[in-house]
Amino acid sequence: MSLKYAVLAALLEGEASGYELSKVFDVSLANFWAATPQQLYRELERLAGEGLIQARVVRQERRPDKRMFTLTAAGRHDLDTFAATPPRRPTAIRDELLIKIQAMDGADPEDTRALVEEREAWARGKLARYLRVRERLLAGRGEEEYLREADRVGPYLTLLAGIALEEENLRWCARVREVLDRRAARGERPRPPAQDGTR
Repeated sequence: MSLKYAVLAALLEGEASGYELSKVFDVSLANFWAATPQQLYRELERLAGEGLIQARVVRQERRPDKRMFTLTAAGRHDLDTFAATPPRRPTAIRDELLIKIQAMDGADPEDTRALVEEREAWARGKLARYLRVRERLLAGRGEEEYLREADRVGPYLTLLAGIALEEENLRWCARVREVLDRRAARGERPRPPAQDGTR
C-alpha cells in the first residue's frame, strides 16, 4: 500500500490542513501506517496534482496562510476502488528486535532483557495512547452502541487492531522475560557459538 491511500482515507474525516493531517497520522493511523510530515506534504502536493484532492488557501492574520485539503469525487472513487481490492500479499513481520532475539543465545541475558523491557515500555505507551483515543471516540457510549450508531466505524476498527497488537506485544515481552528469569534461576549462561558453525 502506498501513502496515497492512507492520506485519502484520512481525508474521509473532512477538510484538513497538512498540519492537522500529520496529527491524524500520529494519533489515528500510526498503528498501521506511519509517515513523516515531509512525506505527507509531498504526497498532498502529488495528490492535488492528480486531481484526487483539492486545496484552498485560508488567509490568516499574523500567521502564514494555510492550505486546506479535501477529497474530490475522483479521489473518493479511487479510494473506494482501493478499499474493495484484495491486498497483494499478507502482512509480513519485519522487526529488528526479533532478529536480536533469534541470536540471543550467545549474548548477555541482561542485554536481552534490556531490549525486551524497552519494547515493553514502548508498547505500553502506545497502548495507553490508543486507549485514550478509544475513549474519545466512544464519548461515554458502549462499544456496540457506537458501532451501531456512528457514521463511520472504520477508524474504530483499525484502532482495535492497534490495541490488539500492543496487547500481544506486552504478552510476548512478559513471556520472554519469564523465560530469561527461569534460565537465570537455573544458572544457565549463554554459550558462545562454535567456530565451525555446530552447537
